[in-house]
Amino acid sequence: MQPTYLPWIGYFDLIDSVDAFVLLDNVQFSKQSWHQRNRIKTAKGLQFITVPVRHVGRFGQPINAVDLAGTAFARKHLATIEQSYGRAAHFADYFPNFAAKLTAAVSGNLADLNVTLIEWLASALGLSPRFVRASTLEPAGRRTELIAAICESLGALSYLSPVGAVDYLQQERESFDRRGIEIRIQNFVHPTYPQLYPPFASHAAAIDLLFNAGPASLEIMRSGRRPAPLLAEWRPAPQESLPA
Repeated sequence: MQPTYLPWIGYFDLIDSVDAFVLLDNVQFSKQSWHQRNRIKTAKGLQFITVPVRHVGRFGQPINAVDLAGTAFARKHLATIEQSYGRAAHFADYFPNFAAKLTAAVSGNLADLNVTLIEWLASALGLSPRFVRASTLEPAGRRTELIAAICESLGALSYLSPVGAVDYLQQERESFDRRGIEIRIQNFVHPTYPQLYPPFASHAAAIDLLFNAGPASLEIMRSGRRPAPLLAEWRPAPQESLPA
């Protein structure tokens, strides 16, 4: 998965479901995408917070080459988060460490910032994954061929994919088939939990779950997991709303 800014809990369900999680930091950056922004729950509903980056004249740059456009955003994001979550049941338990991580991480580039926060969030949720940055690996290629080559380089027998990649994996699965690697599809249904400012809004950044549910966050996240079918057997669940 590409390293995104403050990912939602489905991202961490994927991390929790695998032996090795590859942070695809050397693919092309997309402006105004999840690479540089995400949503938090405020009194007015879900609201984007965006990391400013330098992109003018840098079309096609990989995520790990994207520079931050200053550091003032960190102070603004923390103020917005504190205003939105200050009354959450477990805000005080996690916010000081989160704020320290975010403040320290703005000395790097966008990929460094995102990876630092992903690693912190995984730890805060109680996960201890094996993270691998794709930029440290040798495999080359595009799209499915690149992913399959990365899996092969790590000795993987199975690749767990998010739902959003189903269409192109079905079209390009040969890259996996000739390597003998099965493809399974993440099947995650967003759970509900006590949240400030009802009604409940799903797909916020994972800090929303953490600040509201604290030590129960991991159990709540795992309650949304369903068996991951093989690609050939995958069908959307009609009764439940799957993530985009």
